[in-house]
Amino acid sequence: MKPVDARPIACLGEALVDLVCERNLAPGEAPDAFVPWPGGALANVAVAISRSGGTAALVGGVGGDRWGRWLAAGLEKAGVSTEWLAFLDGADTPVALIEFGSDNEPSFQVYGEHIGPTMAATSGFLDRAVACSQALIVGSNTMVGETEREVTRRALDLASAAGIPVLLDPNHRPNRWAGDDLARAFCHELSRAATVVKLNRGEAELITGIGDPLEAARDLVDLGPELVLVTDGEGAVVTAGAVEAVHQPEPAPTVSPLGAGDAFMGGLAAGLARLNWDLARVGEVLPVAAAAAASVCGSWGAR
Repeated sequence: MKPVDARPIACLGEALVDLVCERNLAPGEAPDAFVPWPGGALANVAVAISRSGGTAALVGGVGGDRWGRWLAAGLEKAGVSTEWLAFLDGADTPVALIEFGSDNEPSFQVYGEHIGPTMAATSGFLDRAVACSQALIVGSNTMVGETEREVTRRALDLASAAGIPVLLDPNHRPNRWAGDDLARAFCHELSRAATVVKLNRGEAELITGIGDPLEAARDLVDLGPELVLVTDGEGAVVTAGAVEAVHQPEPAPTVSPLGAGDAFMGGLAAGLARLNWDLARVGEVLPVAAAAAASVCGSWGAR
């Protein structure tokens, strides 16, 4: 049996501070207080990989302020490598204001520097970060601006040259894009470069125009990924490509869904790594990934 790869899974993206209003707001109601939580989609994924028994590194940057140091310390405490995390002197760490409506769905507004400077700060170590990793995870947030787009494309080229799998979670944030057409085009580009794509039902419909999760997954496979997974909140997870499977997660108590998709991705990546990326065995991993998602739903924060 091939030994399990001990190299980390590289998560290319940002860490930021989530300021969360820890209650559901009625339509038109103003929030009265916010509580800081560590956040950033790929940082959340990295933490979930570590908690699921894998090894992970965040490849990105934070501000050189106390919030950046707080985020880095939290990542290290969770077992995530910060070897490839840059501190931007003189820059403030971005914050995301997060509110929950009566439907318990979060809305986001990010303040501070855009992700470009954070990604540009990886230029001195990006090649080594990818070369020393067993897989690369990316999202669409590093495709919004040209600076971060160039870094993401460079990382994808490096991963392709190294022959390591690329995992994509679009993690679509509408307020970061000028429009859906632009987001769709770049998600198509990322999907063509990916080995595995994990996305929720809304993202699948946005990218493919198909409402049925399984048909949308099959359509995405035609772009090139070997495995596509579509999640539907507490509903079934469907897969297409390497294997077609359906997994119905066990119901879990939910305070908020914030970070559940990131945790699912982390559990998925850690599980596939343990199987040496035998994608046809993804059915063995889905219960673990679903449990990782459920584990973060008991609090208002993403972790």
